[in-house]
Amino acid sequence: MTYTFARVGAVVALNVEDYYPQKKRWWLRLREKNGKINEMPCHHKLETCLDAYISAAGIADDRKGPLFRAAIGRTKKLGGGAMSRVDVWYVVRRRAKDARLETAIGCHTFRATGITDYLTNGGKLEIAQRMAGHSNAKTTGLYDAATTTPA
Repeated sequence: MTYTFARVGAVVALNVEDYYPQKKRWWLRLREKNGKINEMPCHHKLETCLDAYISAAGIADDRKGPLFRAAIGRTKKLGGGAMSRVDVWYVVRRRAKDARLETAIGCHTFRATGITDYLTNGGKLEIAQRMAGHSNAKTTGLYDAATTTPA
């Protein structure tokens, strides 16, 4: 969510085949709100993480299967079904607690952080808008720390 600015719903809808090579880069095919398909190259750090995860999970040959799979109870083993948005929320909250973060975070925190960081580091608003799947640049502009004033 940080590297793609994707909504959690688009992330849990990913299948293994939605992570694919194109020329020298790996790409993601995200299914966003209102049926929008958003294809984008992977950040090199995301590519490294996804490659390691797919290898460790042993799901490379299940191209039609979900990329992010729900655990089977408390067995620490992955099942065949996709994680839900609620599953992701619980994982985020659990990891934040383990890291002793005092600030409450959720799934949208990663999307917001990614957009804000991209814009702060000189990224173009139009590109961030396309990546985030926003129909209006004003929505993307809300994440621009350089142009927003503190309340």
